[in-house]
Amino acid sequence: MPHVKKRLMVTVDPSLCLGCHTCELQCAMAHSDGGDLMSVIRSGEKPGHRLSVESHEGLSVPLHCQHCEEPACVLACPTGAIRRLADGAPVLVDETRCIGCKMCVQACPFGVITMNPNGKGVLKCDLCIERLAKGLEPACVASCPTKALAIREVREAEKEKRKKLASRLAEAGKAAEEES
Repeated sequence: MPHVKKRLMVTVDPSLCLGCHTCELQCAMAHSDGGDLMSVIRSGEKPGHRLSVESHEGLSVPLHCQHCEEPACVLACPTGAIRRLADGAPVLVDETRCIGCKMCVQACPFGVITMNPNGKGVLKCDLCIERLAKGLEPACVASCPTKALAIREVREAEKEKRKKLASRLAEAGKAAEEES
């Protein structure tokens, strides 16, 4: 049996998110030329972040690329600039091939692909693959002061969701039983 690579994903717990936007800032810094805030300010660079914190009904929710199993952005890209290099790997943008046509922006069901502030090409989460290769967490995860963001193996995250759902259903069943 061939070795199956672990697929990683960033998970979000909106109940812990303060809406501070630290994840957005650190994402932009991690992907900037200078790598830190002072270098960016001095150079006048306008780095873009690859996730967005949106508010809904009193909760703040960081939204980022889901690195879909069958990514619509990959199918929509006419130049092959958006692709997955291997099974289980993140969906990445090859900036040298991107023509800025916005087809991926339109195709993304999550609305998380944006235009680069420099006007050339698109930006999307790459799971900070360079940081992962060094054994570090993605910048957004590492910087979150409340740990609302976490990097997890997809199967582990799925299992955790099933356990939470089972717990809620069991509690609902007990409550219904007590009412009758």
